Amino acid sequence: MTGEFLKETEVFLLDLDGTVYLDGTPIGKMPSTLQKLRAAGKRLVFLTNNSSRTEEEYRLKLTRMGLFGGGDLVFTSASATVRYLSERYRGARVFLVATAAVMEEFIAAGVNIVGEEPDVCVLAYDTELTFAKIKQLDYFLQRGVPFLATHPDDVCPTSYGSMPDVGSFLAMLGRSSGRTATVIGKPMPLMGEYLSKLTGAPLSKMCMVGDRMHTDIRFANACGMRSVLVLSGETTRESMKNFPDSPDLILEDLNEIDKYPLF
Repeated sequence: MTGEFLKETEVFLLDLDGTVYLDGTPIGKMPSTLQKLRAAGKRLVFLTNNSSRTEEEYRLKLTRMGLFGGGDLVFTSASATVRYLSERYRGARVFLVATAAVMEEFIAAGVNIVGEEPDVCVLAYDTELTFAKIKQLDYFLQRGVPFLATHPDDVCPTSYGSMPDVGSFLAMLGRSSGRTATVIGKPMPLMGEYLSKLTGAPLSKMCMVGDRMHTDIRFANACGMRSVLVLSGETTRESMKNFPDSPDLILEDLNEIDKYPLF
């Protein structure tokens, strides 16, 4: 694990919580570290499976923390799902379970959101979830409507522990409706295809940086891109042994990247 590949990397895909910040606080000297990457000619894409917020909400949050810079991009699993709908379900009637802000983001992107007789159902990370929404979604699923989910994460980390995420909702809906969803976000390679189109860079010139083996590192391995595992979030050196996935480099946190030549 020499880190030589970092010189050839054109685009760094940066996971958020546990990677660049923890509970809304930048990890160490993160603003300075990210600026060094930009100064080395690297492009930064803040990449998250968390589809409870819009791209703009994430840009504002990152800007407040001094982490967002000129030329940086934000891409979420919701963003990827909008692209999937435009390719596979253009003009379709979509029943979307999502926060109000994310629903507005879908509408602004031209997605036809409906409450009845949908052609496809989409489950995002709805932190405003109600039983009425779940009941209606389950009704449509039992009638065979195609089913998409923005990402597969079982839990979302918080300062007081983990709370249920989309993967947990999918398990519940699987029991009630007998249906499984087509998942769009990490670790699915489709997310990588969209990122390559978005940045214009080949997957071989991208590096995924994240703290989760089963999403971040598995995503990189599935897409044929390089990866850096940071131990500032969920994964430890001991727990990483429980996964078949392999990172190209392991750092205590992303700030350690300044030990390696970037150009």
